[in-house]
Amino acid sequence: MLQTIKVDKYRPKFHFSPASEWMNDPNGLVYFDGEYHLFYQHHPYGTDFGPIHWGHAVSRDLMTWEHLPIALAPDEKGMIFSGSAVVDWNDTTGFFGGKPGLVAIFTHHNPGLTRKESQSIAYSKDCGRTWIKYRGNPVVTSDTYHDFRDPKVFWHEETKRWVMVLACGQTVCLYYSPNLIEWTFGSEFGEGIGSHDAVWECPDLFALSLDGDRTQRKWVLLVSIGNEPHIKEGSRTQYFTGHLDGRTFIPDEASQTVRWLDHGRDNYAGVSWSDIPEEDGRRIYIGWMSNWKYANTTPTEGWRGAMTIPRELTLESRNGETVLIQRPVRELEKIRTLLIETEGEAVNELNLVLKDQQLETYEIVVEFKPGEGIDSFGFKLRTSEQEETVAGYSVKDSAVFVDRTRSGTVDFHEHFSGKHQAIMPPDQQSLQLRLLVDRSSVEVFANDGLVVITDLIYPSSSALGLSFFCNGKNEIPYQVRIYKL
Repeated sequence: MLQTIKVDKYRPKFHFSPASEWMNDPNGLVYFDGEYHLFYQHHPYGTDFGPIHWGHAVSRDLMTWEHLPIALAPDEKGMIFSGSAVVDWNDTTGFFGGKPGLVAIFTHHNPGLTRKESQSIAYSKDCGRTWIKYRGNPVVTSDTYHDFRDPKVFWHEETKRWVMVLACGQTVCLYYSPNLIEWTFGSEFGEGIGSHDAVWECPDLFALSLDGDRTQRKWVLLVSIGNEPHIKEGSRTQYFTGHLDGRTFIPDEASQTVRWLDHGRDNYAGVSWSDIPEEDGRRIYIGWMSNWKYANTTPTEGWRGAMTIPRELTLESRNGETVLIQRPVRELEKIRTLLIETEGEAVNELNLVLKDQQLETYEIVVEFKPGEGIDSFGFKLRTSEQEETVAGYSVKDSAVFVDRTRSGTVDFHEHFSGKHQAIMPPDQQSLQLRLLVDRSSVEVFANDGLVVITDLIYPSSSALGLSFFCNGKNEIPYQVRIYKL
């Protein structure tokens, strides 16, 4: 069934958004038979959070998406909350007659029950086009946890069994299984470590090589943090690194410090794709580009919610620390056209190049060599006489920032307007920024993915200007490339 795409001035051009109505968390990310599957939390009958289904889309390049019919709908056991999907390559479930097939693992949410959340499974024999719910659902229940949801499942090769990481209040629990049906409790992680500002949600657990060396691997645990009224940042995501033995996650020393995946306001509940082919080898992540602080009030029409750009995650040694790095997937380069390539030092000369540009969706790749006497520098994006979104670097604060105070429509929620920044001491040689600008978002990747800021913006359609600024000095060495996306 073809879906009518509801379009308004804020509909992204190169970020995924639902054809219509409400969307939140990405779910069931899995690669199979040449397709990236993206399921997502979806209310198909309204633009506010409501009775949640699993929406569905597929892509062969992570940039262009085909909207498919709803995959999973609520039933007598409840709404279909977040979860994951895997390829059961060896038919451990017995669902597929010895062939591989797709299995979805999700939370049944029924607020009318005492045990309101439990974990269930469904399977597909036709590449995810239709789904059969397992008649023995649920497969995991708890009498202990009120919040008990968002299962992320993966095959653990060392122990030859499936592992599930599950959000349980303000911790995560690990379970293991030979067949995705019968699950055994393994351990609990989170007491006394990390941020506990709000409920833990949407965990993900995967191994990454350190600096590309397969002999040095660490496990990475992502945990999203819900919104509470007294927390100004709203919902966001933290990460831990450590070791996994198949039933217990053991954090390393670096995990004693709270580390945030993204320093903007609009990257939440992100998880990674399962079953990326070994010859590709990437760990690809995507997040919901919104915040529970104001997600129900953003000023779009006929649709609500979008995803971040898909990102490749790597573990790298930077400045003596092991850090999680994010870069836009290389597929983005296939949809860009070079508009401007220039270098120099004089600020006014760069602005002469930029002044006649009228740009809506674009990418800026820039390298600076800041010297003495400079306070801050960067770009003013999607500008008009009344509007601007400012993205740049503050030398005095040693911080990357995005200021959306005057970014357009900001009055739909008291906590939307503001400036968001992340400490990043300057490199002795240079500073690199990569800015992705869509109709209603800005994503900043600083120093090759070391620091990331993701923020929604809602500018006027006529706010298409672009300029450069450098406070404190009229010269700064720069190399700039601008691409249309």
